[in-house]
Amino acid sequence: MIRITHAARTAALGVAVLTFSAGLAACSPAAGTSAAPTAEPTIAKVDSAAALLPDAVKSAGVLKVAIPTNEPPTQFYRPGTQEMTGVNPDIARLIAQALGLKIQIQVTAFDAIIPGMAAGRYDLTVSSMTPTKARMEQLDFVDYVQMGSALAVPAGNPKHISLDTLCGAKVAVLEGSYQLTVNIPPITDKCKADGKPAPQLFQFSDTHQAISSVLSDRTDVVYADQPILGYAAKQEPRIALAGISDIAPVSVGIAHDTGTLKAVSAALIAIVASPEYKKVLDKYGLTSMAITDPRVNAAQG
Repeated sequence: MIRITHAARTAALGVAVLTFSAGLAACSPAAGTSAAPTAEPTIAKVDSAAALLPDAVKSAGVLKVAIPTNEPPTQFYRPGTQEMTGVNPDIARLIAQALGLKIQIQVTAFDAIIPGMAAGRYDLTVSSMTPTKARMEQLDFVDYVQMGSALAVPAGNPKHISLDTLCGAKVAVLEGSYQLTVNIPPITDKCKADGKPAPQLFQFSDTHQAISSVLSDRTDVVYADQPILGYAAKQEPRIALAGISDIAPVSVGIAHDTGTLKAVSAALIAIVASPEYKKVLDKYGLTSMAITDPRVNAAQG
């Protein structure tokens, strides 16, 4: 398994990164627009949910939310600013508003979120995190949208890559991702059982870097969340999707000892039933990600 260091990654990406970055900066996650959507969602305080907050959180008046970045349309900086936008920041803002709290979005690498929550740095995460049994040992979860996994390959798929042909392929994945920790192991086991080489894994800290590795011919395919890869394929004609699978809910993650699970669950029940929820998904062209039942601790793998 190969982990790409920051220095090596920066040197290797070169023109491919610059070209891809320029394309993303010029386009919106919402089809047919030329700038990132600016309207932020608003929802009235849900008193019944806010009443379930622990006194310490009520007194602080702030909800610290860990979110990665550089992955439109789920989370990214508004072009030319350090302001986070995307589905996940907008959902996080709705949760804070429903609970009568101010929000502090704290940008962090995906694989640093759970350790950071264990250290008390964040109250929760809204980061397209799949509620696996392993993660439930450290966090509680409440579903808020659904999404699938997908493969992104060079346009035309010259190597004819699919979920059934990953043996020996150079596969770009995100550090700590569902694809890496849950999907890849059985694929590797099957390759070995069939006498074929295992996938060669290249780990990256965000999907943008992973896609750039395909564009620079260092990897054959990216295995990551479908909304992010689908958006990237719309903006970058040199890549295309080669398969979608595992469509299932992803969840807000909450540390066990915060005492906020019931409050967040009640807030999300109100949010999912509100017009603002649909507006957020519509804004980014992701209406199909809507759910109707924000389940609590429903393991996906």
